[in-house]
Amino acid sequence: MSEEKTYLELSEANGGSHKFYEVVIKETEVSIRYGRIGDQGQSQVKAYPTAEKAKAEAAKKINEKLRKGYEPAVMGVRQKRSVTHREIVSNRSTANQAPVLWKFASGSSAFGIFIDNERCWVGNQAGQIFALNHTGQVESQFRLPDGVKCIVADDGWLYAGCDDGKVYDLTGKIPRVAYEIAEDVDIFWLDIKDGILGVSDDAGGVTTINHEDESQWSRKSSGSHGWMVRCDEIGVYHGHSSGVTMYDWEDGRVIWDQKIRGGSVLFGWQEEATVYAGTSNGRVYSFTKKGEASTIYQCDCGVYSCATAEEGKYVFAGDNYSSIYCFNEQGDRLWKLGTGCGSAFSMQLLGDRLYIVTTDGSLACIDASEAAIQAAQTGTLPTTVDIKAPKNVAAAVPSNTLETTSQTSQGVVVECFQEGSKLRVRVLTPGFDPAWNVQFPKEIRQAGARYIVEEVRESSRGSFYRAYGDIKKLI
Repeated sequence: MSEEKTYLELSEANGGSHKFYEVVIKETEVSIRYGRIGDQGQSQVKAYPTAEKAKAEAAKKINEKLRKGYEPAVMGVRQKRSVTHREIVSNRSTANQAPVLWKFASGSSAFGIFIDNERCWVGNQAGQIFALNHTGQVESQFRLPDGVKCIVADDGWLYAGCDDGKVYDLTGKIPRVAYEIAEDVDIFWLDIKDGILGVSDDAGGVTTINHEDESQWSRKSSGSHGWMVRCDEIGVYHGHSSGVTMYDWEDGRVIWDQKIRGGSVLFGWQEEATVYAGTSNGRVYSFTKKGEASTIYQCDCGVYSCATAEEGKYVFAGDNYSSIYCFNEQGDRLWKLGTGCGSAFSMQLLGDRLYIVTTDGSLACIDASEAAIQAAQTGTLPTTVDIKAPKNVAAAVPSNTLETTSQTSQGVVVECFQEGSKLRVRVLTPGFDPAWNVQFPKEIRQAGARYIVEEVRESSRGSFYRAYGDIKKLI
């Protein structure tokens, strides 16, 4: 069988895009492979009614890439670049040591963190995700195909953004692909609100994707390198190399734009009425959600991460010299201490415990109570419990394979159906609106198939449902 192959690359200087796009036509079949140069990438295959139709669709895709700056290339000439979220520069802190109660060594630099009353989650650049209890003991673990960029929560759902361009739902026994980002988007950070995903990328773009994994809108901010995206019910807050921009949630209109001079945004946090941006110039800037500049919190070095106590009563920051800071609401520095385990790439406060994930791969639990901090400032520290990741333990990995069952008494029955060119899912169990679609993993949809889902919950915005937990195929 003869084939026609077109291979394109987009390689930009100074840390820009470094991607390939390959199209292969075999009679009525078009195969597309894409990803970072030097990687195997992702593949998809689609059949068309005729060879002419296949060639026309392939030409359309190739021309789209050429317009975006891709050029014909020879595979293997350009070499693979390393990929990180930020430049990993972690210098030793000269401050007194923070009161670290325990630290868990995940094994690789870690960006992903989520803490609640039940568990502490950490995701690292090796693609490992660990769920620990509050004493640091591992209770479960997953492995994704590439590095974990962040872990974000949305009501009862937990999602992990991955360097393979996919977002995985972690609420079941195994990770399921919830969203697939467009292949020409190099993701830097993610956030999610009521099933709607916000994505910021290396070019300073921001995109929202709905519950059916379909793009709602995309915009280009005035800067590049969008390390910050935060979402609420009214807007998307995008931090980039020029400052922070707020977009309308529904249509992407710019609501306000605040410039930051002398530094790029490296991290973002939000409370109900305020957004916070940690920057390379050593400051955490705060803005009201109406776009008004508020308090500035001054650190000594570039800020990799920040977090707050409820409503900004205290503001915490982590710099690239392995120090963490605490400020009061007025911007006064209350303390600065060293982590002892690298610079904090992400952080979160729960009660009087500050949790950080770091450049050396640690998830550390720090006692941020007033008494513990005062003792640490005089050199009195608790004995830190060091915990290592378990070896030779099978981790749950993404899979398209489903368990099968004939039992429908425990859970909600849903059905996959064809709607034009789309596969949709609706609820069959009585008591649900049959006209509403269900947010459901695309990779396991099969026209005519029925499934039993642990739970189906109504979206906070209404008009669609969301599948929660384990999924089995009905036979």
